Amino acid sequence: MTVAHVFAGQGSQRVGMGAELLASYPNLVRQADAALGYSITDLCLNGPAERLADTRYTQPAVYVVDALAYVDAVRTTGVIPDVVAGHSLGEYAALFAAGAFDFRTGLEIVAQRAALMAEAGPGAMAAVIGLTESEVREALDAADTDTDLANLNAPDQIVISGTPEGVRRVSRALAPRADAVVPLTVSGAFHSRHMRPAAERLDRFLGQYVFGRLKIPVIANATARPYGDGDIRDLLCRQLWSPVRWTDTVHHLLTLPDCELREIGPGNVLTGLTRRIRAAREAAGTRG
Repeated sequence: MTVAHVFAGQGSQRVGMGAELLASYPNLVRQADAALGYSITDLCLNGPAERLADTRYTQPAVYVVDALAYVDAVRTTGVIPDVVAGHSLGEYAALFAAGAFDFRTGLEIVAQRAALMAEAGPGAMAAVIGLTESEVREALDAADTDTDLANLNAPDQIVISGTPEGVRRVSRALAPRADAVVPLTVSGAFHSRHMRPAAERLDRFLGQYVFGRLKIPVIANATARPYGDGDIRDLLCRQLWSPVRWTDTVHHLLTLPDCELREIGPGNVLTGLTRRIRAAREAAGTRG
């Protein structure tokens, strides 16, 4: 059997998350507080919700809970995964699990990533339910806006990202054909061309770190394939402006021998997406 750990990203946060984990690993919590300059426990348990929804705070909080959940899963089960992946922000927890960096270093990078994304300027995102990637792409091309495919979450769940006006225009075009077009509560155009300046700044920031050799294969969002040696800096920067290829990532994992996907972190968003991807594979007659 192949055990795959998949890590939740932004959007999985909720006030009260990680209570038992934060209490169980006080040394790591102290490292987080020192790195961030505020109490991660207070943020996760008490919010308020508006603060926890602010990208600058969401990303460090979810990373901490993801990382502690991984430590706890390995400690309590004794099972080290054969492969890991994470959805957007969750990829940082996957890299922590694989040994690319220690807990505090990963948190420092995540905090900088969050700040850069928050500073990137106004933007919007919307989830399109019930249409395929090609159908959404055709609408983007026809609308001729600066809107991009951002998250390929499932065969029938695609997220678009761009300027507020661009996303509104594409959403209006898609609404008559889609099951639903749902605006997302975000302040930026994440995983789109509008994140390229932030990616350039992140690249300069990452230049100060030396990353460890990966002990576990990590499937990259940008490629849906395993990281190669020396890829970490490049792929983390590409991740900011290119689509999260989650459907392809899960397809890759499901081709591994008898693969069992275990969601790590708050919530069960990825478990739901995996269920939809599996159903589409079965409908298409694909094994795995």
